[in-house]
Amino acid sequence: MRKHLQDFMLCLKEERFYDAHEALEAAWFPRRFEENKEIKLLKGFINAAVSFELIKRGREKQSKKVWANYLKYRPFLFEIDSKYQNNYYQLSRLIETIQRLKEQDFNLAS
Repeated sequence: MRKHLQDFMLCLKEERFYDAHEALEAAWFPRRFEENKEIKLLKGFINAAVSFELIKRGREKQSKKVWANYLKYRPFLFEIDSKYQNNYYQLSRLIETIQRLKEQDFNLAS
């Protein structure tokens, strides 16, 4: 799992959002049917990467819908107890920093 999280973070930093999605989906997909808040949090992180990829492709409206899924699962960050908790906090901060920058870029372009 740690490798998937590291790969996900690296891809986000390099703005390879599709690759980020793929990196984390490899860990999430086999467990996607579990009723588990940690698994749902991973789904939220994946949705954030998808949202960024949609922005990159100029599909802002669709991006906002997918971003809402990230926001839906984000509270689980504070409800789980995981050995990856610190990684999850770091990812959340990075994701939200990217989102703020994307919003600023969009507002400047408008």
